[in-house]
Amino acid sequence: MSFETFMQQLANGISIGSLYALIAIGYTMVYGILRLINFAHGDIFMMAAYFMVFSMINFSLPWYIAIVLVIISTVILGVVIERIAYKPLRDAPRMSIMISAIGVSFFLENLATYLFTGVPKGFPDIPFLTQAANIGGISLSVATIVTPIITIILLLCVLFITNKTKIGMAMRAVSKDYETARLMGIKINRVISTTFVIGSALAAVGAVLWGAKYPSVMPLMGVMPGLKCFVAAVLGGIGNTTGAVIGGFILGMGEMMIVAFLPLLTGYRDAFAFIVLIIVLIVKPTGLLGEKVTDKV
Repeated sequence: MSFETFMQQLANGISIGSLYALIAIGYTMVYGILRLINFAHGDIFMMAAYFMVFSMINFSLPWYIAIVLVIISTVILGVVIERIAYKPLRDAPRMSIMISAIGVSFFLENLATYLFTGVPKGFPDIPFLTQAANIGGISLSVATIVTPIITIILLLCVLFITNKTKIGMAMRAVSKDYETARLMGIKINRVISTTFVIGSALAAVGAVLWGAKYPSVMPLMGVMPGLKCFVAAVLGGIGNTTGAVIGGFILGMGEMMIVAFLPLLTGYRDAFAFIVLIIVLIVKPTGLLGEKVTDKV
C-alpha cells in the first residue's frame, strides 16, 4: 500500500470520525442529564437530511439559506419529541423512558417511509463542499477537509456553553444530582430543552456534512450511524462530551484502517464498532474518560 493511499484513508477516517463525533455529542449530553439513551437521535439526523433535500430540491433555496432552515427545523423536531415523548415520563422508571425513545425511533422511521417512500433520494449538491482539493498528491473533497475543523469548533462551543455560562452550570448541576437541582430552584424543563436544542442542531450539521460525502437519503439511513455514534459515546465515556468526540475519531479511523490494511474484511467494517463496544464493556465499562457511576437505590 502506497503512502498516498494510506494518507487518503487516514483523512477519510478522520472525516467520518468527525461525523460520528458530532452525532455522539447529542447522545452523551442527553444521557449526562436524563440518564437516557436517546435512540431516536439517529432518526433526527435522518429527518434533517430529508429537510435538506426538500429545502434545496423542492423549494429551490440556496444552500446557505437551506442549512439555516434545516438546523432550525431539526431543533424544533428535537424539542417537540422531548416535550411529547419524554417530558410526561420525567419521574417514570428509566426503562419506561427508554421504551418511549425506541418507540419514537420506530415512529420517525415509519413516518419517513410513509411520507417519502423507501426509494433513496439524492442529496442536493453543495458546490462548496463537493469540489475536490489536491494536497500533496492526495485528492480530497472539501467536505473531508472541513468536517474535522467544524467538529472541533462546535466541540469548543459546546464546552464553552457547559463550562462558562449560566445554563451550562445548570446542566452540570442537573447531571450531578437531578433531584437536588430541582429542589434548589433550577428550571429542569428549560435545561433539558436546551440540551435537546444543542444535540439536534449538531445532528443537523452532521446530516449536511454526511450528505455531502454520502449523497443518498433514505428512511433507515440513521440506524447504523446512530448505533455507531452510541458506541463512540460509550467508548469515550458516555456523559463526557470530549470523550464522545475522541470515541468518534477512534471509531472512524479504526474503520478506515480496516479498509486500508485488511481489504478482505471491508464488508465487515460495520462490525468493528460493535466489537469495540464489547471490548469496552468488558475492559472499561465507563469508557476512556468516563467516571465511575453508582446507581441510586
